Amino acid sequence: MVFAVGLFVADLAPASYHVFGWYMCFMSFFHYSEFLTIALTNPRTLSLDSFILNHSVEYGVAAIASWTEFFIERWFFPGLKQVTAVSLVGVVLCVGGELLRKLAMLTARTNFNHIVQNVREDGHRLVTHGVYAWCRHPSYVGWFYWSIGTQLVLVNPVCVVAYTIASWRFFHDRVYIEESTLLHFFGDDYYQYQKQVGTGLPFIQGYKLEL
Repeated sequence: MVFAVGLFVADLAPASYHVFGWYMCFMSFFHYSEFLTIALTNPRTLSLDSFILNHSVEYGVAAIASWTEFFIERWFFPGLKQVTAVSLVGVVLCVGGELLRKLAMLTARTNFNHIVQNVREDGHRLVTHGVYAWCRHPSYVGWFYWSIGTQLVLVNPVCVVAYTIASWRFFHDRVYIEESTLLHFFGDDYYQYQKQVGTGLPFIQGYKLEL
């Protein structure tokens, strides 16, 4: 329904609202496709939480902040919210980020989980092929650039900066915690993988094992 309304806004609403229609499409598709991809690859873990709409309080605050900025700036500077090259760059980041994240989930299959695991389950394997041969955390890389892309689509200058900083800090901490558990799970195999492949996230090295 949200995707359909987004298409309506992007096509039939006044021009200064068109980019918000695009944003609605990207947001709704992202969250629905998270659920659908888990349903296809790891149905044992499927739940309403797989939509990740309730990801965190901070995630909700960030979304509301982006809507607030859009409508305030649209009120005072409607010309700022016209479709521009900035919005098109945002579209590229959203599409590219979405594709990379879903490729990562489809490649990892049952080895992918929205929650960092503290206990290695039977059948949990280290995935290093496909998009994981390009970077160690392709799902995070995709989400990182997708999140920035949504704000470029909206032409939200304040939230572009805020989302970049907040997303970077979130993934910096997340990767550090996750890699400490992966080193515990897979030992030297993961250590060698770290040496050969980067995280894919700018200026984030992950957890470094001191030998």
